[in-house]
Amino acid sequence: MCIFVADMELRQLKYFVQLSKTLNFSTAAKDLFITQSTLSHQILQLENELGQPLFHRNSHEVMLTEAGQTLLPLAKQTIIDADNCLLKLDELKNLMGGELNIGVTFSFACIMAETLTSFLRQYPHVKVNVSQSNMADLIKRLENHEFDFVLAFKPLENNPRLESRVLFSHKLTAVVNEHHALASRSSLTLEELQRYDLALPLRGTRARNVFERIIAGTGYEYKVKVEMNYVYLLFRLLRESNYVTILSESTVMGEQGLRAIPIVEMDTEENRMYGCIHLLRNVYMKKSAQEFIRMLDESTSVLRRAIL
Repeated sequence: MCIFVADMELRQLKYFVQLSKTLNFSTAAKDLFITQSTLSHQILQLENELGQPLFHRNSHEVMLTEAGQTLLPLAKQTIIDADNCLLKLDELKNLMGGELNIGVTFSFACIMAETLTSFLRQYPHVKVNVSQSNMADLIKRLENHEFDFVLAFKPLENNPRLESRVLFSHKLTAVVNEHHALASRSSLTLEELQRYDLALPLRGTRARNVFERIIAGTGYEYKVKVEMNYVYLLFRLLRESNYVTILSESTVMGEQGLRAIPIVEMDTEENRMYGCIHLLRNVYMKKSAQEFIRMLDESTSVLRRAIL
């Protein structure tokens, strides 16, 4: 914790501590590389500011007064705290300390894992706190300054408080296991999708919102048997059953046993999903956040993978 000196100067406290150590103005002045008159003047000024003498002086010796004895441990701690402040600021500057708070939607786990591992390997002294939740909750907490940034899809409505930097864009597809009847198909229509049992992301997730918007007004009826927001559990369910889910096109890249089939009506620019880094406008960004975002932007997983 930093202790800031109001009226007295930190330099004066350092002079006081050194004089308390030597109890000799001449010796203390030499140790401090200043003149004896400068030291005497600064000590006198400090005593005047405090309204009481810190040293007994006579022709033979210098001794601490009761006030000086009381001040000495406090002055030493203040100097230590001030030095620690400078050290911690220097550590932050060089990413040798501090904390980074990140909010992510449930489906950003793959991207986060890869970049987080690289970041911690390079900056092991930075403490990283990652929280998962739905987008509405994360954005609200970002606006309350609980996060340095949030990873989520671009919202349908513009938020003037946010700056959203696009990392990638993808379209929605039907995802099945490699043995499913649809696995060999080159494309699929929304009408055909009605024949299959669906396991979908929860309502409120970006993929589900886009899907619901696209099918609105079509009159199609779908057999939604399962809803969940945990992508790894969804992957396991797909591998072990004939369910179909709706995810962005590159979700299955690197996922063995799964296939993504383009859906004709979703293959438009209007229906693309944009994965973004969301930050508050006009708010100072920590250097650790800047570096994490740089690494995330460069990560091949951002270019290769899509999310719920």
